[in-house]
Amino acid sequence: MQHESQHYDFTDKSAGYRQLAADLAALLSGERDPIANLANTAALLFEALPRVNWAGFYLLRGPQLVLGPFQGKPACVRIALGRGVCGTAAEQRRTQVVPDVHAFPGHIACDSASRSEVVVPLLADGRLLGVLDVDSPEPGRFDALDAEGLERIAQVLLAASGFDAGAP
Repeated sequence: MQHESQHYDFTDKSAGYRQLAADLAALLSGERDPIANLANTAALLFEALPRVNWAGFYLLRGPQLVLGPFQGKPACVRIALGRGVCGTAAEQRRTQVVPDVHAFPGHIACDSASRSEVVVPLLADGRLLGVLDVDSPEPGRFDALDAEGLERIAQVLLAASGFDAGAP
């Protein structure tokens, strides 16, 4: 399916994320391949979300997270569970909203321009599959509405890829 570039209005974040989730569901409709769906999800988020400099995925491989499809500058390839924002979100199986990454203990600086970050664990039937990671060069860029919206995006992605989104 061809996706046409669309402008998203995030002045009302809840409405913006609802529209983004609906468009993602349409974009992924009929495709079950997880890598293709991860790649298209990262591209759509990077294009649609204002003031972000990285959007993508880390996938659980054994005892660590390994870089998956993303948009943005080259990134760290491997992250141990419990390290940095991504490893913490994975280990705790809870979304992390970090207004100032430099104040986060053990932050891993892949892109020195990143100042704030939100990371959503990808959970299916209680199993951790990886994390969705979005960074911004703007301090305090993300809030609870972003977390909620990106959790909805993760659920759409998991459902489209044949995984049932489980509770944390």
